[in-house]
Amino acid sequence: MASENMYQGACFCGAVELTVTGEPLGMGYCHCESCRRWSAGPVNAFTLWKPDALEITKGAENIGSYNKTPKTYRKWCKRCGGHLYAEHPGLGLVDVFAATIPDLPFKAGVHVNYQETKLRMKDGLPKLRDFPKELGGSGELVAE
Repeated sequence: MASENMYQGACFCGAVELTVTGEPLGMGYCHCESCRRWSAGPVNAFTLWKPDALEITKGAENIGSYNKTPKTYRKWCKRCGGHLYAEHPGLGLVDVFAATIPDLPFKAGVHVNYQETKLRMKDGLPKLRDFPKELGGSGELVAE
């Protein structure tokens, strides 16, 4: 960690490096099929930031992009395939995957898209059927 509110991260091979500055607007777990398939895991840990909080400090030319839908543009390193972040232009947010910024103290506050879960997590955090109302979802809670 470079300073109190600056966190450095990198892809798997280190060809791409990034910095996020400030504090994330939210952190949690996404259980949707797209995130599960993209992360190759049963759940994806996210950290949400305003786009200007993210700076690519090395290897921008090595960043690939894929968008299955216009809602999310997933970014990865073209050299190693390491996942980096996802842009959500309609929400005005960027999700820097928690594993990409290892020095950030990850403190999940919510589970989103929990109706799609393949891994039940009994951690006392709110479980949303889809997304919070302020992000265009129903805001509906579902059982742990």
